Amino acid sequence: MDKPRLPGGEATVVVDSAADVERMEFQLGLRRRGISNQAVLKAMDAVPREHFVAVGFADSAYADQALPIACGQTISQPYVVAYMTEQLDVGPQHRVLEIGTGSGYQAAVLSRLAHEVVSIERYRTLADAARDRIRTLGYSNVTVIVGDGLAGAPDQAPFDRIIVTAAAEEVPTGLLDQLANGGKMLLPLGPHHGTQHIVKLTKSASGEVERESLIAVRFVPLLPGRAREL
Repeated sequence: MDKPRLPGGEATVVVDSAADVERMEFQLGLRRRGISNQAVLKAMDAVPREHFVAVGFADSAYADQALPIACGQTISQPYVVAYMTEQLDVGPQHRVLEIGTGSGYQAAVLSRLAHEVVSIERYRTLADAARDRIRTLGYSNVTVIVGDGLAGAPDQAPFDRIIVTAAAEEVPTGLLDQLANGGKMLLPLGPHHGTQHIVKLTKSASGEVERESLIAVRFVPLLPGRAREL
């Protein structure tokens, strides 16, 4: 069936359901807040966020707010996920290390852009659930590991991109060592109970590191070791 047309000849947008309206508003909200990278917008649209929020929060899945998940953690608000993904500048040739799998949402978004994503989670409960979601949705280029995020994955390094989704008070040198020359690392940096900022670290071809402070944020703390709670 042909789409109805406006008097000027343009096809109108046909909206089939309230869910379609919600997804359109989701995309418009990201654009209004300055997300302009088309690949990032497409990745955000492709990943069904409602599969990553806790039971009882599905109606708020596309609201621009952080939501609670298990183990006292959160799924970041969509704008922050989109912003960090855009700043990370991920391409189809890149291997990405993510510290803090959480629900698996950020890893799923990155999987639509990168060649490979390795994600480390200190809580086995979260890691297992995220792994199941990612497998069910068919994102076959994501590997979820239970481990110490501060230790990274040295046996799989170097990585072209590293993203940390919990706040560190200092730049983790062990992770920076796993960043390839020419690579980029993004993390929230600042006191756990004070002002934090997203910081971008860019490693030159010779290994020198340039640091840029970006937007203010509030993330859960980046903690060492694997959690005792399984």
